[in-house]
Order: sequence, then structure tokens, then C-alpha cells
Amino acid sequence: MAHPTETTVTRLLAQLEGGHRAALDQLFPIVYAELRALAHRQRRRWYGDETLGTTALVNEAYLKLVDQQRLGARSRAHFLAIAAKAMRHILSNYAEARRRLKRGGDLRRVSADVLDAVPAPLGLTDAQAELLAALDDALRRLEETNVRLSRVVECRFLAGMSIEDTAVALDTSPATVKRDWVLARAWLYRELQADHEA
Repeated sequence: MAHPTETTVTRLLAQLEGGHRAALDQLFPIVYAELRALAHRQRRRWYGDETLGTTALVNEAYLKLVDQQRLGARSRAHFLAIAAKAMRHILSNYAEARRRLKRGGDLRRVSADVLDAVPAPLGLTDAQAELLAALDDALRRLEETNVRLSRVVECRFLAGMSIEDTAVALDTSPATVKRDWVLARAWLYRELQADHEA
């Protein structure tokens, strides 16, 4: 028998897919601890500093998810994989902003009202911003080449999911996830090496 919370999550995801946007507001508190742990892993991976805004990353991911017309999440694991992808995009945008700032690309006139909307910097070092941007670029290329491999990377690397949870999220077998994980890591390693040498 399914755990009561799992049943509630499944019901809320079905409501969300049915167009009931308020279901996300009910779902968010149920999965908040998992989203926070996911954001914490993402932050530590890129910054090694726990004092940087884990809560802000969760909140920004929530805002990104709220803006989606359809999430397409079928289970808790699938929802967390979607949230991990949203967090990746948020971090990638911050990394790109840092790279642009380093190159002086932010020098333009803006109104004072715009300054209130600019998010606080996340504390990326130049090297971390470059690595995050390179990984994001490589993941975009992988997604163009093989969507399933890119989803496995999002679940395993970005969301920190187990092989079994990844299989549930992607509606495939654990053996397929294991094989895809090996292929995806090799592909990304080769791409990142080529980017580094270039």
C-alpha cells in the first residue's frame, strides 16, 4: 500500500496536470524538505559554502515551476527531477551573469527600478562560474543528442537521486539507468575535455 504522503503527492500532481495551479501550493510544503536538500547539494557542489542561499534557490525554483503551463510530473521522483532541472537553469543563469560581468558585459544604462529586481550574487568564483557554464553547455548539447541520457544526468548528478529513484522518475529500468549513467558520464567527460582544450 502506498504511503499516505505519496498518495497525496500523486493526487496533487494529477490535479496540477488537470490545470489546477493551486495544487502546486499544496504540493510545495509536502516536498519542501526534499527540495531544500536538493538545493543544498547543488549549492555545495558549485560553491562548497553552506552559507549561500539554499532557501533562495528553492524559492527561485518554485517561482520557475509556477510559471510553467504544464510540468508533466507523474511521481514524486519525476517532480524532483523537474525541480533539479529548474535549479540547474537558475544556477546556469547566475554563472553566465558572472561571466558576463567579468567580461564587462554588464555595462549599460538601466533605470533605478530595475536595480531592485537584480538578484544578489551567489558567490561563484570565476573558475566555478566557468565550470558551471561549461557543464550547462555540455548538458544542452547532450540533450540535443540524446534526451534520455541528459535526463539521467539531471536525476543522478543534479538531483542526487539513486539509480532506483531515477528509474522511477524516467519510467525505465534500473539496468537502463546504470548503462545510461556510464554513457552520459563518458560523453560529458569527452565534451568537457574538448571544451577545456579549445
